[in-house]
Amino acid sequence: MKTLLRSLTAGALAVGGLLSTASLPASAAPKKIVTCFRLENNVVHTHRFRGACAKGWTRKKPTPNPIASVKVENPASANLTETGSTLLYPLWNIWAPAYQAEFPQVSLTTGGTGSGTGIADAASGTVNIGSSDAYLSSTQRSATPNLLNIPVGISYQMIEYNIPGVTAHLNLNGTVLAGIYTGQITKWNDPAITALNPKITLPATPIVALHRSDGSGDTFIFTTYLSDTDPAWASKYSYGTTVSWPAIPNALGENGNGGMVSACAKTVGCIAYVGISYLSSVLGDGQTYAALQNGLGQYVLPTVASAAAEAAGFQAQTPANGTISMIDGKIKGGYPIINYEYAIVNKQQSSSSVAQAVRSLLEWCIDPSYGQSQQYLGQVNFVTLPTKVIVQSYKQIKQIQ
Repeated sequence: MKTLLRSLTAGALAVGGLLSTASLPASAAPKKIVTCFRLENNVVHTHRFRGACAKGWTRKKPTPNPIASVKVENPASANLTETGSTLLYPLWNIWAPAYQAEFPQVSLTTGGTGSGTGIADAASGTVNIGSSDAYLSSTQRSATPNLLNIPVGISYQMIEYNIPGVTAHLNLNGTVLAGIYTGQITKWNDPAITALNPKITLPATPIVALHRSDGSGDTFIFTTYLSDTDPAWASKYSYGTTVSWPAIPNALGENGNGGMVSACAKTVGCIAYVGISYLSSVLGDGQTYAALQNGLGQYVLPTVASAAAEAAGFQAQTPANGTISMIDGKIKGGYPIINYEYAIVNKQQSSSSVAQAVRSLLEWCIDPSYGQSQQYLGQVNFVTLPTKVIVQSYKQIKQIQ
């Protein structure tokens, strides 16, 4: 009987994870991790399972169905330059070596300088591709009619904070964020914040509001969210890649997403808006991020699934030139701060060979078999473009000469 009890106790402890694998028989040792694949909506998804793939997943990597109208050209030799969005910059540094492995005759120099610089440099011809989280305004399109804004991916933004002792995901909305950035809400235990988070004990830590000091697409989408949700902000400050930030005591201006993340890590009480491609850096610093209120009043965390849900609600409305705000839609389960990432490109390049190389690179970036695969996008938590938008982007790319 004692032997039986010892055996049952050991088994129970093993199930509860309280015994080391060394004390278990070989048959109970942890199973090998396997990488599995699934093709969904013509996008290859990757997931790791223990032992065997779950239902609907396979060990063999499937091949997406080609989008008939999208062809990646084999370009002549060319040297290309890209600069702009610091949110898109990590993805360009993943895309570039992968593209060059297939087309070594094309060199690509990338730079993270902010969306405002990316747009300006593409307009002046300083670079071949300007990356931006913001679409071209009507004023910019009128001033530079040869510029295209081509969607090349879908990203989203998180609201990071550094509150000692608080690791939970706070609920925040546009009204509270506007109150913080206008200096009306100055401490983390302000009633406006605690009312949204009744189960979380918040300290009286002063809030330090971080904003971008450079021209930024992240500023564009963040201030668009504030404008859409807070009429007072909309009437006084509006939105843009740069805005006249309210002059409040506890505010800091930082350069680039990297600057926002590093400053927030060392600034107790900080709050910052940061592109999702920096999620690993935020988590690595021991910080966390908020669930935001969407257009239906739901508080939603920034995930690939919630961003994809928001994007799906705007797919049919996306015009041929890709110019659309996808902020704060009334979409069930949708995260409210998402955006297309744009390649800003002049239709008229310096030569036909350069134009062909630019087309080839962007064709590769939007192809589900290549740049739109989660093999690349998954590394920065981006969402794949819908087929309709891929086709629209391809038609814009073909205008580059």
